Amino acid sequence: MANEPEIIYQDQDLAIVNKPAGWLSIPDRFDATKPNLHDWLEKYVEKAWTVHRLDRETTGIICFALNEEAHKNLSQQFENRHVQKIYLALIDGRPQAEEGQIDKAIAPHPAQPGKMITATKGKAALTLYKVVETFKAFSLVEADIKTGRTHQVRVHFQSIGHPLAIDPLYGRREELLLSEIKGKNFRLGKYQEERPLMNRTTLHALRLTLEHPRTGASISFEAPLPKDFGAIVQQLRKWNVFLKH
Repeated sequence: MANEPEIIYQDQDLAIVNKPAGWLSIPDRFDATKPNLHDWLEKYVEKAWTVHRLDRETTGIICFALNEEAHKNLSQQFENRHVQKIYLALIDGRPQAEEGQIDKAIAPHPAQPGKMITATKGKAALTLYKVVETFKAFSLVEADIKTGRTHQVRVHFQSIGHPLAIDPLYGRREELLLSEIKGKNFRLGKYQEERPLMNRTTLHALRLTLEHPRTGASISFEAPLPKDFGAIVQQLRKWNVFLKH
C-alpha cells in the first residue's frame, strides 16, 4: 500500500494514529486481506481496542486503546460526548452563514444499504461548522461533530445543499479535475489525458481532543492535510479565489 499509517503518539494506555486514505479502521467482515488499522497496529503493540472509526477514504486522527481500562474510559468519553472531533471538509458552494449548526437526525436510507439520510425518526446528530476559506465554487470548512453518526459530516452538508466536493455517495462528483478549478485558464497538451487531482471524499479528521484515561489531563492531537487534499487547496487558492466586494 502506497501510504502507510503513522503512530503519532503512544503510551501504555492509548495510541494515536494518522490514518491514510484507503484503510479501514477495523477488519472487513468478508475480506480479511483489505488493509485495516487495527491489525496493522497490533504488529507494534500487544493488543489494541477500537474506540471509534473513520470511513475508509477519510484521512487523519484516530485513537485506539491499549488496555481494557483505557478502552472503557475512552469509549465512555466518546459516548458521553466529552471528546472534541474537528474535521476539515471541502464542500461544494458557499454556505450563507460563515458559522452555523446542522441539527438533523440521521437514519439508514430505506432503499439503499450503506447510505444514510436525515430523517425525523433517526438518531440525534449535531454538527457545528465554520467556514475557514471561501473559493469561487467551493468552501473549506471546519466541522465539529458533537455526535458520531455514520457518515455524519457527509450527510449533514448534503442536507443543506453543500455536499463534499468529492463524494460519489452523497455529492455531485467522484473526482476533482484541475480543469474544473482553473476553468478557462486550463490548457491540456496534445495527446495528454487529464488525470484527477483527487478521487476520494474530501474529508480529513484534523484534530482530536480528549482526556487521558489514566491522568485525566486534556490532550490534543492534529494531523496535517495529506498531499492530495493539500494540492487541491493550493490549486484553489491559485485559480479559484473568491474576491469579496
